[in-house]
Amino acid sequence: MNQETKVILGIFGLTIAVVLGAVVFLSQPSKTGQVKETVDKSLLVRDDSYKIATSSAKVTIVEFSDFQCPACGAAHPIVKQILEQYQEKINFVYRHFPLPQHQHAQLAAQAAEAAGEEGKFWQMHDLIFQNQKEWSESSQALDLFISYAKSLGLDEEKFKKALSENKFAEKIIRDKNDFKKALSENKFAEKIIRDKNDGSALGVNSTPTFFINGQKFPGVLSLAEFRNKIEEQSAK
Repeated sequence: MNQETKVILGIFGLTIAVVLGAVVFLSQPSKTGQVKETVDKSLLVRDDSYKIATSSAKVTIVEFSDFQCPACGAAHPIVKQILEQYQEKINFVYRHFPLPQHQHAQLAAQAAEAAGEEGKFWQMHDLIFQNQKEWSESSQALDLFISYAKSLGLDEEKFKKALSENKFAEKIIRDKNDFKKALSENKFAEKIIRDKNDGSALGVNSTPTFFINGQKFPGVLSLAEFRNKIEEQSAK
């Protein structure tokens, strides 16, 4: 056997070894999958988290979201369709994750919580997303949120008072030196910050991020993707 033949056979053998190694590697359980399975579920849903739930549901979808995030706005109608189509099969939980680059996101989260004080969290949640472009680009976002509250039949003065008591909420996130002082002067800030801290601990770094039965899916999922994942989890 000449030297050239030996080299060719050597290269061939090395190629076979690499291919076999790749097959073995790909057949192993995904490390990402393992992380999804061991997610700390106590951080996904809190006792005071707003949820749409049914006792027959086998699937829980948790969304970490920013009201001013355009991608979250795009995901909203898809989530609404899923809730309508699978209302007996899924629980849906909304968690706040306002991003610092969105100047009105924190106020929007407070507005939803203030509406929740009067039993209208989900109605305000929907209005805020449906009118995202209007208030996101306005210098009068607070006035717009108040007008949404009025359209929902909320007590205007009570709504304004709830928001005014939370005027330090945004500052808490940006200035931790005033954390204790700010918490003592508002009602919703602690919950919003806790939501964000829970999300960060779960590896959330963008919005929207969904968790479906503990599995993490960042970004906007299509209707078909949601359906596939819901059916897959429901069949277990």
